[in-house]
Amino acid sequence: MLEVVHASKSFGRETALRDVSAAFPDGTVTALIGPSGCGKSTLLRLLIGLIEPDEGRVLVGGEDLRAADLRAVRRRLGYAIQSGGLFPHLTARRNVALPARRAGRDRAWIDARLEELADLVRLPASALARFPAELSGGQRQRVALMRALVLDPEALLLDEPLGALDPLIRSDLQRELGDLFERLGKTVVLVTHDLAEAACLAPDDLLLLREGEIAQRGSFRDLRQRPASDWVDRFVRAQFERVESLLAGGAP
Repeated sequence: MLEVVHASKSFGRETALRDVSAAFPDGTVTALIGPSGCGKSTLLRLLIGLIEPDEGRVLVGGEDLRAADLRAVRRRLGYAIQSGGLFPHLTARRNVALPARRAGRDRAWIDARLEELADLVRLPASALARFPAELSGGQRQRVALMRALVLDPEALLLDEPLGALDPLIRSDLQRELGDLFERLGKTVVLVTHDLAEAACLAPDDLLLLREGEIAQRGSFRDLRQRPASDWVDRFVRAQFERVESLLAGGAP
């Protein structure tokens, strides 16, 4: 389980998170949503230990990150960001293999794992020999997801994983990611500013942030039918028609 307990974080005079507590149980998929600057990416970065809270605690499997071996913990967590974050001077194969090589896995293990993951994310094997600049946006995101999964992590942390893609490719990958999360059965915490995407990928657990605080947490149905405040109601209504279109007659 991943958990933040009364976590606060500021950058200079700007408060990014204010006394936030939230747990992400094993095997669940949660979308962190909200407008720009609401604290959702900061929360994700706390969970993986890229930054520390000014106050409060971050727990991974019950272990406080402040006292943990961060390198060992990060091997238990897969992380991918918008645009993939791939190294441009490495081929897709070498980008994916990098965490495994650092963990001491041999070439035979890496080759077998890459073949398995390429099939899992539906990436043509030929694409692994290309450099990031030679791949499409959708292929780069698939490679980034493979890299996040290569060490079979306990949890996936995804920061706007589809944010840089054009709408058609993004729509296709949303459905593929939803299917993938179901098959993997891992804990997933993803950041998006798009309510339609959140409803597609994590319809049962949306965590809506506003100005560094949790405005509401619940299913898409909860936020739509039982908003906790006028602001939540306005936020949902602003994107309601797009959500209905994406869900195509099957609103949760």
